[in-house]
Amino acid sequence: MLTREVILSALSRLSDRLHEMNVVGEINIVGGTAMMLAFQVRQTTKDVDAIFAPVDAVREAARFVASDLDLPTDWLHDAVKGFASDMGRFQVAEGIDLSNLRVQTPVPEYLLAMKVMAARGAIGGERGDAEDIAFLIGFLKLRSASEVLQIVQEYYNPSQILPRSVYLVEEIFEQLNASGEAS
Repeated sequence: MLTREVILSALSRLSDRLHEMNVVGEINIVGGTAMMLAFQVRQTTKDVDAIFAPVDAVREAARFVASDLDLPTDWLHDAVKGFASDMGRFQVAEGIDLSNLRVQTPVPEYLLAMKVMAARGAIGGERGDAEDIAFLIGFLKLRSASEVLQIVQEYYNPSQILPRSVYLVEEIFEQLNASGEAS
């Protein structure tokens, strides 16, 4: 598992390596790592899901960093690009200023939409999308499942929203209402 400190160190080393390669890169971090960097609500994550450019240079630099810092070879990967929305919006990650790597995280609404679309995990179980969705609902001060789904539809075609996503959002609101956190 990767901690915030390990990820920040790896990103710094990635920027250094890109500098050595005379390349400036951009990385849009999503998923659990985005929750960790933007909101500091996670202590660890298994990998860094991201969309990055230039793809080949960043991949090469990431392999170097993995070897240099003794990280898993897939510590940074872009498998998430198949789930990204063309409407997705990102913002510069606060507190991460690197010379050859621009680091961005999704705006909270887009991160919520991505988490709802993935819909993994359940309240009270292993930390998954449900816990992150519940956090983002509170952060954005949303009051109902329909408000959440309206945000999701700003980024994804309604026909792409699976029933499990809708059920998970409804379950989260049931839990929040039962605990008194949503009103």
